[in-house]
Amino acid sequence: MTKISPLNRTNETINHYSPEEVFVSPKMIQKLKDKGFELPNLENIRTYRRKRVLAEMEKRRVDALLLFDPINIRYSTDSSNMQLWTAHNLARAALVTVDGHFILWDFTNCQHMTEHLHRLNEVRTVAGSFYFEFGDTIDNQARSFCAEVKDVLAQRGLTGPIGIDRMDTAVAKAFFSAELDIVDAMTVMEHARVVKSPDEILAMRCGVENCDMAMAEMEKAMMPGMSEVELWSILHKENIANGGEWLETRILSSGPRTNPWMREASGRIMQDGDIMAFDTDMIGLFGICIDTSRTWLVGDAEAKPGQIEAYKIGHEHIETNAELLAPGVSMRDLTFKGHVLPDAYQANKYCVKMHGVGLCDEFPSIYYPDSYIEGAFDYHLEPGMVLCVEVFAGKEDGLEGVKLENQVLVTETGFENLTTYPYDKRLMGLS
Repeated sequence: MTKISPLNRTNETINHYSPEEVFVSPKMIQKLKDKGFELPNLENIRTYRRKRVLAEMEKRRVDALLLFDPINIRYSTDSSNMQLWTAHNLARAALVTVDGHFILWDFTNCQHMTEHLHRLNEVRTVAGSFYFEFGDTIDNQARSFCAEVKDVLAQRGLTGPIGIDRMDTAVAKAFFSAELDIVDAMTVMEHARVVKSPDEILAMRCGVENCDMAMAEMEKAMMPGMSEVELWSILHKENIANGGEWLETRILSSGPRTNPWMREASGRIMQDGDIMAFDTDMIGLFGICIDTSRTWLVGDAEAKPGQIEAYKIGHEHIETNAELLAPGVSMRDLTFKGHVLPDAYQANKYCVKMHGVGLCDEFPSIYYPDSYIEGAFDYHLEPGMVLCVEVFAGKEDGLEGVKLENQVLVTETGFENLTTYPYDKRLMGLS
């Protein structure tokens, strides 16, 4: 098995936009152009992310980062390979050193998959150690991989802390026994990822449009007699067809399954007059997460008073709370200020008021006052942060509930709601 396969890459700047390397379909690219969307410059994104990671490392005095989480690998290297599979089989890794050397350990015989990423200094194979791949030799393999990483650090004269985000047990034993100063890499990466570049926002706008198109197909197809899973499959299909990547969850429910929240799409047959609610949790175009929630009324029935009440409360909640977003606002204020749900809606409320978003759900988590963690998020908003402002409005003894969520950009002067999909007029009591 080949242990090291360096490609000795140069740092030349090439902005590839080939459909063979970028998952977005050519048809979707053309649709975006026809609608006036500006496409992101991917090389600008790669350069920006590289600088963000290195700056955060310097700020926190971390000499190296060893990253196994596929989201962190994607952010630091823009390399993607079996993202879901490697989320539970830690077969890939990236090492970032504070002097700007980037090494990727890719899956076996996959060096060709990063030929377009010219800022990678080396591509190697065989990272980490997990039982599926190495069986009863996992401890030996873990020690071997640890020695390889230590050798890189020694060659570059790096003796300070090394941040690691995730490890299998054998790897953790090897690294913690290796006389290394190990710190949490996720802290570094979350703070690096939290402020988006102008090109990342362009990518996110394209992603919102892709999500809107998928939701429009869902709403058009939704009818009494359709199962929840049939409806959910449309969101997945449209995202994949346009060049998106996956859905993080399958949260979609209808009728009495909407309250309490979080049930996954099932075989339940939707009925005329049901509420149907869902959360996109979409990893879409360019690997950007579009996290939107909408609630619709199934069929041609008129909305019931209780449905309208819950919807209006949810709508007021997220619209009012979005008004809090502006540069310099403390995250504590986001928790303790804003709209307060009525008492009857408190017990079943969602776990957070807001959360960050980028390549996935990200730092910070903005909790409700009764779940606030003192000292966990003592930071302030900055321009370029993006937060999802959300709500679940369902009474503790209620039959149904409403889920709404918008993706909101913190601007230089306030905020911009990036989510463009309309609310349900019937549930708003407008028709």
